Amino acid sequence: MPETPSQTRQEHRFPCARCGANLRYAPGQISMRCSYCGHQQEIPGVDDATRKAAMRPLDLHKTLGRALPEQTIEETRVLSCPNCGAQVEFDRDVHSAECPFCATPVVTDTGKHRHIKPQAVLPFTLTEADARAAFRKWLAGLWFAPNGLKKFARRDHRLAGVYVPYWAFDADTRSQYHGERGTYYYTGTGKRRRRRTRWRRVSGQVSRRFENLLIMASRSLPRRYVRALEPWHLDALEAYDPQFIAGFRAEGYTVALDEGHGLAQERMDEIIREDVRRDIGGDAQRIHSLDTTTANERFRHLLLPLWVAAYRYRGESYRFVVNAQTGKVRGERPWSAWKIAFAVLAGLLALAGFAYLTEVM
Repeated sequence: MPETPSQTRQEHRFPCARCGANLRYAPGQISMRCSYCGHQQEIPGVDDATRKAAMRPLDLHKTLGRALPEQTIEETRVLSCPNCGAQVEFDRDVHSAECPFCATPVVTDTGKHRHIKPQAVLPFTLTEADARAAFRKWLAGLWFAPNGLKKFARRDHRLAGVYVPYWAFDADTRSQYHGERGTYYYTGTGKRRRRRTRWRRVSGQVSRRFENLLIMASRSLPRRYVRALEPWHLDALEAYDPQFIAGFRAEGYTVALDEGHGLAQERMDEIIREDVRRDIGGDAQRIHSLDTTTANERFRHLLLPLWVAAYRYRGESYRFVVNAQTGKVRGERPWSAWKIAFAVLAGLLALAGFAYLTEVM
C-alpha cells in the first residue's frame, strides 16, 4: 500500500435536525431516516461531472508503484475478528462486539486500518425485512435442515448490514494463440460405431476489453459465495459519501491491491481461454500456447452491500449472506442426522414394500 500521509475518516454520524438522534441511511432511497422520530433527510446529489471525476478509475501500475496522491488514502478504526479475519469498522465507543460474518465475540484494543479510500458505493436497496424474507425463502428449500435453524429464522434474528470491499479492474487484452480444432466423425455401425476426432492445427488472435471485473477484497467469506452472489448492477453506483454508510458497518479490505490484481488476472485468463475456444470452433479444441498482452490497466475501490447473519449450532458457526441489491442468498447450513436417518429408513421400507408387492403379484 502506498506510503503516503493518511487521512482519518470521520465517524459516520449525522444528527437528526428534528430530535438530534443519529440518522441512518434508508435502503432503496437517496435519503437518511431517523429511527427515533421518523424524520427523513435527503442526501444532496452531485452534478454528473463531479460524480464521474470522483469515480474515475485509478492507474493500476502507478498505484502499485506507491505513487498515489495523499487525498486517496485514509485511516479508519476497525475491530479485527480472530476467527475469520474480518476487519469491520465500529463506532469510537465500541470496544467489543460480535463479528457479523461468523458470530465470534470480538474484544480488542482500538486498531487502525490505513487504506486506499473507497471511490464509489453501491447503496443498499433491500431493507432488513426484505433480506429476512429472502432468507426464509432460501431456508424453505433446504432438505434435512435442523429444527434449530428454522427456529433461528422465526425468532427474527437481527441481520447486520455490511458494506464489503471490492476491487474493480479494467484492462484491454490481446491474445495470440496456437492450437488445434477437432471435428468429430464416426466409424463402424451398430454396436461397433465409434466416435473419432480429426484434428487440424489453427492459430489466431482474440481481444477483449475487461470493465469492472470484481474481486472481493476480503477473506471473511468464501469466494464461492461471493461469485454466486453476482451479478451486481454497477450502473447504480454512487460516488463515495459517508451518508450512504450511516447506520451500517463497512469492512476494511484485507486482500491487498497486488493480490487482488493477481486474482483478477486468473479470472481474465479463464475468460480469455473461453474466447479462444470459441474462436477455434469445431467440436473440440486444444490450446497449445497462449500469449496475452495487457494495456490500460486501471482499478476502483468499491463498497458493495450485503445483509449478513451468523448463527451457532452445536458449537459450530454457520452464516448466510444476502445480496442487498438483488436478493440472492447463499449460506452454510448444518444437516440434521435424525432427519437424514429417518429419510433413509423410510426409503428402505418403501423399497422393501415395493419388492414384496412385486413378488405377490
